[in-house]
Amino acid sequence: MLSACQIRQIIIEQSRRAGVGHIGSALSVADIIAALYGGIINVQDVKDPERDRFVLSKGHAALALYAALHLCDFIDQETLDSFCADGSKLGVHPELVCPGVDFATGSLGQGLSFGVGAALAARVQNSSRQVYVLVSDAECNEGALWESIMFAAHHRLDNLVAIVDLNGQQAFGYTSEVINLECLADKFRAFGWHVDEVDGHDLEALKITLAVAKGLSGKPKVLIAKTTFGKGVSFMEHQIKWHYSPLSESEFIQANRELEEINA
Repeated sequence: MLSACQIRQIIIEQSRRAGVGHIGSALSVADIIAALYGGIINVQDVKDPERDRFVLSKGHAALALYAALHLCDFIDQETLDSFCADGSKLGVHPELVCPGVDFATGSLGQGLSFGVGAALAARVQNSSRQVYVLVSDAECNEGALWESIMFAAHHRLDNLVAIVDLNGQQAFGYTSEVINLECLADKFRAFGWHVDEVDGHDLEALKITLAVAKGLSGKPKVLIAKTTFGKGVSFMEHQIKWHYSPLSESEFIQANRELEEINA
């Protein structure tokens, strides 16, 4: 079983080695990524045209994706250890040169558009492949995302599943203070989507809800996953600074110790 704690430890280790931030955002989605790559996404071969597609719309959380790709043996340790080095396939945001990355992302608010296109393409090709898109709650501030939501509902793209990482934070503040997303579930329902709400750190609940969603027909589906920014590291949780800040050596030691205690 893919472990969210393993993903978090890789995030901490690689971000410290590279001196790169975006740690809190990656920790936030570790359980969601673990659920998806722990049996939900159908991908045995990253070049199989019938594989399911995954779009990490919040591309700044790429370290969580790289960790899962490594744990699934799609990228080796040497490649993982090259994160953000010159000539690496693993940038701060995912790029197509990395095995297992289907869409280069990082321009926020655009990833669901890619997912909608991929879902429509699958229908045109009479393919049974599914499309999963992980978006941030802050992306729900953007109009392009809602255009995609309307388009998907109109075309009844029931091979499309969006997961919203509802951690309540973005780069420059809390979402409640920037643009309030209150009643996000009701908004998606009003736009014609099937909606589930789930604890974004409950791995089994995530896997069950995603598995059930796959079998629902007639509408696109969305899981609104309530999460904690910086989950697993006490001094990072709910703290805006960890959107960008890299770790000092002492902070790395403390974070690593806390994650090891959780995993013990």
